[in-house]
Amino acid sequence: MHTPLLYPIGTTQACHFAAGFLKKRGIHIADHPSPDVTALLLDIPSFCPDGMLRSGEDIHSYLERLPSKIRIIGGNLNKWIPEKYYKTDLLQDPEYLAQNASITASCALMIAAQRLPITLALAPVLIIGWGRIGKCLAHQLKGMGADPIVTARKESDRALLRMLGYRTASTDSLRKIIPSVRLIFNTAPEPVLNEEDFTNAAECLKIDLASKPGILCRDAIQARGLPGIYAPESSGQLIANTIYRLLMEEL
Repeated sequence: MHTPLLYPIGTTQACHFAAGFLKKRGIHIADHPSPDVTALLLDIPSFCPDGMLRSGEDIHSYLERLPSKIRIIGGNLNKWIPEKYYKTDLLQDPEYLAQNASITASCALMIAAQRLPITLALAPVLIIGWGRIGKCLAHQLKGMGADPIVTARKESDRALLRMLGYRTASTDSLRKIIPSVRLIFNTAPEPVLNEEDFTNAAECLKIDLASKPGILCRDAIQARGLPGIYAPESSGQLIANTIYRLLMEEL
């Protein structure tokens, strides 16, 4: 079985940890471009909106020094990587996304615990959205003894929430709920709340986890990319495990 030679060019701590974990699992790691390199590891996600790598460099400055059949490993690759290259996009892998959501939820709870003068188990919490991160937040809060309210647009989602033992409400009823909560996690990538909605809730901590802001308030904490910031080793371990699994599946 041919062992891949991985060239990591990501600049985040998570990418450095990932390379270290992969090396321990027997994957050869290159420290410079060469004809023997079989895979190029980028940060996750890999690109800025302008198409440059997160390091500020141009991906083509690397590709032109590497074999044409190299595999590109990263996140959100399709828009910026030419079709002729093999691609392994971790942000298209359901298992990676699920585990990354769990790490994100843990980091968000860490931020909340640092900012609130009360324990999370006693804090009235509102979770907006029932996607991957919303599910992980609700599960972890329940495990801590909290009793979160979870809002969802679909009645089918609210029915499932009730069956699982969660308090739930329609997204349309947010303004009625706000005065009774001390902590809000938003995961909905669209405007759902603004300054006026918090007139009677000055002590409410607002943490926005959505890719696009949903809480349009000056004091809302815009919390994105949390795994790489607050848990880079855990994030790197997940990246390494996912890469190893995907590469082994293809060999």
